[in-house]
Amino acid sequence: MSRLSTDYAFDHARLAAFYNGNPADPAAWSDAIARAQRHERPRDGVAAVISAQQRRRRAPAEALVAAEQLHDRHTVAIVTGQQAGLFGGPLYTLLKAVTAIRLAEHVRQEYRVPAVAVFWVHDEDHDWDEIKGCTVLDPEAAPQAVSLPTPAEVGRSISHVTLDGSVDAALAHLQTLLPATEFTPKLLDDLKRTYRAGNSMSAAFAEWIECLLGPLGLVVYESSDVGTKPFVADLFAREVALAGATAKTASDTGAALERAGYHAQVTPAEGSLALFDCRENREPIRLEGGSALIGERTESLSDLEARARTSPQEFSPNVLLRSVVQDTLFPTICYVGGPSELAYFGQLKPIYNTFGVPMPLICPRATVTLLDANAAKFLSRHDLPIETLRAQDESVLNELLEAALPPAVDASLTEALRAIDERMVAVTAAVTAVDATLEGAARSTLSRMQDDLKKLQAKVVQAAKRKDETMRRQFKHAQAQAFPAGHPQERVIGFVYFLNKYGPPLLERLRHDVPADLGIHWILTP
Repeated sequence: MSRLSTDYAFDHARLAAFYNGNPADPAAWSDAIARAQRHERPRDGVAAVISAQQRRRRAPAEALVAAEQLHDRHTVAIVTGQQAGLFGGPLYTLLKAVTAIRLAEHVRQEYRVPAVAVFWVHDEDHDWDEIKGCTVLDPEAAPQAVSLPTPAEVGRSISHVTLDGSVDAALAHLQTLLPATEFTPKLLDDLKRTYRAGNSMSAAFAEWIECLLGPLGLVVYESSDVGTKPFVADLFAREVALAGATAKTASDTGAALERAGYHAQVTPAEGSLALFDCRENREPIRLEGGSALIGERTESLSDLEARARTSPQEFSPNVLLRSVVQDTLFPTICYVGGPSELAYFGQLKPIYNTFGVPMPLICPRATVTLLDANAAKFLSRHDLPIETLRAQDESVLNELLEAALPPAVDASLTEALRAIDERMVAVTAAVTAVDATLEGAARSTLSRMQDDLKKLQAKVVQAAKRKDETMRRQFKHAQAQAFPAGHPQERVIGFVYFLNKYGPPLLERLRHDVPADLGIHWILTP
């Protein structure tokens, strides 16, 4: 964890000036609820757009009921979101959604207000490399990537990328990698129904997330929908009128974070707007000599402001403005994010104030490693912290094997080293009494003897490795699950791998058995 993430969870007062409440404080939730209910929003318009999306996707009844609640001025939202990764993306995407669902349930029970979990699909992003692939573990527990080729629409928002026949090849590749289980046929049928040629990449992702979590009341929102653009037209126009002030505010707040001993997650380009022009490719907008520079085109700020107001569908927000847009549309009391999102929200509080939108609480998502029973037993039996598995060498394994050596072997080697040290002190004193220049030779002899004993010790460990291949296999088995290729499991392995292994009961286990405690990493054996 970064220092910012650690202090946010365990010493929040140090960061209080940069956020709008501590999610560990019940009073902060009451305040957030009151702010969200007071603030005027286009509730009916947003709910109508979501209803149309749901009808197109044939959303589950539970999701339809949840979305209808957004008409009610008392309803509040727990929002999370993610880019539209292939087959749903890494495990942390699922963890974000489940955390939002749990928090919405908590708010309904504890504060007696209607609360809805909303998943914001970041389908206005244009970074194809971030979403094109999905990694799973093959039957030998080696990470293997399934990916799509670069589409013709690269550079445009993901919502414009239409899947072709290559998605069928990706699904076939996935099927060869996944170990066959009782859950495999249904999983592949659902994926083929959503990830189909002719569907957009973002719509496929939205349908897949909704298929899994809509029955738990999750409301999925495709953020590129032009139906909600008129509701943020004034916000876009104001961003143009501010002429780079948003970027400067984020830079200044980032500098304040750095002075406080933290890091700035976002470093905006000087003289830039927090908007993209999306008429063709998704292009940043820079300020130059009182005009806006979009690619090679120049446009006066007055014309750009007027266009933002009358044609808001031609624009999308960047990371500095996206959350403000989100909370203009939704009655957000809490955003569920990962470590990077937590960090950049620390630069946004003054921006929320500038636009007159209440900033929500920020709650870190659940962080989990899923281990099978054998791996969990191995860690427990050897009292081994999971983080020790991250190093992609055998240093920890060597320590375990050394600890497993017969006591007599370890004791005799230790005693030999002690005796050599002790006797060579006497030898050194004796020979230097004859000739002082022999001290160096005596020390060199001691060093060689120590090295020889250490080499012998290493050979004993290697012999133990050969003798105890069972421990080695168990170690590698646990390591491959927890840190594939040295990276945290939740950031690398696609959640389809775990759904294939554990089936739908995994969703209920995550929903019910993973506490929402801040700053705690959980190990779960489904």
